[in-house]
Amino acid sequence: MDELDHSLISLLRANARMNIADLAHKLGVSRGTVTNRLRKLEDTQVIVGYTVRLKPEAEPERIRAWMGVLVEGNQTRQVIASLLGEPGVSALHDTNGRWDLLAELEARSMSELSQVLERIRLISGIRSTETSIHLTTYR
Repeated sequence: MDELDHSLISLLRANARMNIADLAHKLGVSRGTVTNRLRKLEDTQVIVGYTVRLKPEAEPERIRAWMGVLVEGNQTRQVIASLLGEPGVSALHDTNGRWDLLAELEARSMSELSQVLERIRLISGIRSTETSIHLTTYR
């Protein structure tokens, strides 16, 4: 990836619905260049999808939580695969420090969150977890 690819991705992060003409204008390149770059980034799976980001207030009933995960031994890949298959995990991050992984969880109710936590705790290779419920976002 070169500087143009990075700039294109930056614009898409700010507004993934920006049309090709506007992207080309902002980048100072042709629409064909933008189209080709996007196709290449998608084909090589640098870009794996486009999504909608909602402000937390748009879904006040949605419960969000962070879970630190400590992996047993060298089972990180297996644990990651299992967590990525868990519907309650909205994002998964590799990290350093006390926890090996940081999972972002989402549920429609406390009962559903409890079920998500129970399923995660049963995953082979997880030594321990710690969950914090997300209360407020300031930025």
